[in-house]
Amino acid sequence: MTPVTTGDLLLIVGIAGQRVALRAAAVDSAIEVEALTPVPLAPVHVAGLTALRSRVLTAIDSCRALELAPVARSPARQAAVVVRHEGHHYALLVDAVEDVTPALSGLAALPARMAPGWIRTAAGLIETAEGPLLLIDPGAVIAGPASTKAAA
Repeated sequence: MTPVTTGDLLLIVGIAGQRVALRAAAVDSAIEVEALTPVPLAPVHVAGLTALRSRVLTAIDSCRALELAPVARSPARQAAVVVRHEGHHYALLVDAVEDVTPALSGLAALPARMAPGWIRTAAGLIETAEGPLLLIDPGAVIAGPASTKAAA
């Protein structure tokens, strides 16, 4: 993950009821997913496939990827951010897409007590005008739970 410096733009999203940040440069777009096609035998954090402008996206359930309790979402429309990782496009399903804000600091260490999923996916804590937020690594969310990697 590229280092974050003061002034870099961050996209604030909600995951499992928590406000977190993604580097805006890592996000292609924010969308609403209207339909998901299930993928047989896919890991539990893969919600399915969807399409965006004739491009197939793998939809990742961010809550399941973080090994957190699923959040009830509307089955008709789900907020997502589209990211490109290792040459493929993914839709990371989130609770909400909120705002873009500049980073007011570089990365700081994570708080001592956090759930394992947050520790695995967070690059650090970053100060913003909205307060301190976890900076999430999209690649770590896409990789999914540690148990998925062990089984692969």
